[in-house]
Amino acid sequence: MSVVETVLERVPGPLRSLLLKHRELLKFAVVGGTTFLVDNGVWYLLKFTVLMDKPTTAKAIAILVATIVSYVLNREWSFRTRGGRETGHEATLFFVISGVAVAVNLVPLLISRYVLHLQRPEVSLFVQETADFISGSVIGMLLAMVFRFWGFRKWVFPDELGGIRRETLARR
Repeated sequence: MSVVETVLERVPGPLRSLLLKHRELLKFAVVGGTTFLVDNGVWYLLKFTVLMDKPTTAKAIAILVATIVSYVLNREWSFRTRGGRETGHEATLFFVISGVAVAVNLVPLLISRYVLHLQRPEVSLFVQETADFISGSVIGMLLAMVFRFWGFRKWVFPDELGGIRRETLARR
């Protein structure tokens, strides 16, 4: 029995049917939570070590690392019954959509730092870090996640190609 099925067994009936209906979204959210941890772990590691004066660069690198993790997890778990394109083509589309999502993710952090000037010396270190987290890791990531889910379903893992992928999985 899969992890998702084990969790769903413990959920009350009406909510279970809703979650089953949106199983793909639920899996995507779990992958998003995992990549959230990867993204923030890498961001803070870089931001407080080698890229202290370049938080936006550190965030961009963190997003790229998390995107690679996201591709593997989404392809093999969230959207495993969708798609069916040749892997190179699928990966290219995934990284193009994710590249646009990187820009979407960075916009709130850029606005926070360079338009609202929520950075030192204008504000305290605590305010700067709180603003960075809210703009870069909450607002930016949520906006990018919505964009990615829509883009992945529409172009990277379209359901109309899912038959090809389902047949391949059935042969294993």
